[in-house]
Amino acid sequence: MPEGNKTEKATPKKRRDQRKKGNVFLSNDAVAVITLAAAYLVLRLTFGTAADRLETFMRQCISDAGTFPVGGVSQELPTLMKQMAITLAWAIGPAMGVIALTAVAATFFQTRMLFSPESIQPKFSRINPLEGFKRLFSLRSVVEALKGSAKIAVLLVILYRFLLGCFEEFPNYLDMDISGACADLMSRFGSMLLQIIVAFAAVAAFDFFYQWWDYERQMRMSKQEVKEEYKQTEGDPQIKSKIREVQRKMARSRMMQQVPHADVVIRNPTHVAVALRYKPEKDNAPVVLAKGLDELALRIVQVAEQSGVSVIENVPLARSLYASAELDHEIPPELYGAVADILVYLYRMNKQSGQKSK
Repeated sequence: MPEGNKTEKATPKKRRDQRKKGNVFLSNDAVAVITLAAAYLVLRLTFGTAADRLETFMRQCISDAGTFPVGGVSQELPTLMKQMAITLAWAIGPAMGVIALTAVAATFFQTRMLFSPESIQPKFSRINPLEGFKRLFSLRSVVEALKGSAKIAVLLVILYRFLLGCFEEFPNYLDMDISGACADLMSRFGSMLLQIIVAFAAVAAFDFFYQWWDYERQMRMSKQEVKEEYKQTEGDPQIKSKIREVQRKMARSRMMQQVPHADVVIRNPTHVAVALRYKPEKDNAPVVLAKGLDELALRIVQVAEQSGVSVIENVPLARSLYASAELDHEIPPELYGAVADILVYLYRMNKQSGQKSK
């Protein structure tokens, strides 16, 4: 579908579906910079301890070298390899563990703990030459190429400045002991690493916002797609309209069946009719059995007259009952008095005529 037709924001359903497929927003440069910064901090904190362990191990190896019997080095080699592995594990193991956890945490923070098996399944589109050709000349490829070129240029400039400073300082190292020279080199190396982190952080910030913009652009939907999704989730509006119409007819039918059980129908001349029932043994107040406007009001009155239910014309009371009383519920307290007067009047009329109240 042409890109210009996709003008609507992605719906929550599409975002959920794309998430299940593994299509989520992720900036790999942000993950790389966070991991690099964590590595820098951990190395600064643990470098002293790691150097001490390595120095102790090397001194031990040198001191033990003269005690090995002739031809016995091969016998001691497994022990030395085991000690070296243990030393390296204690020296750099914590730093590597923190770096790995940081990378995983930075990735999961962006993807919100997503693991999608569908995203690792083999797909033909990934090896399709035509699709690859399209990706090669896409906007994303251009941005990635520019971003990669910028990172390489920044890295080369920082490395050049680092090496230039080291070359300028080399004559001074002749007058320094080894530990001092190494300390100065490590200090320069740490400064270089910090400059790389700051420079790459700027690139990562650009990448983060670009990836967010590109993800939202790809997720956009056309108006037709939104309508089709609405039909799938909520149902076809025409079908829903027909269902609601059938439900209304059924509700009206049930309501009309209650009219013969009413004690009185209060109406205005032609527009409003409300059927009430009051059975003192089970009703705390009069209950609305049916109500309607216009044609439905006339049907209520017609059924009431055919069933022998009294019909009283009271325009303000009929309108008030229709507006404030709910179907199958008791009337509001403020209408008790007006309705009670009508029921008392009907009771007296029925008593005088000797008829039973409905």
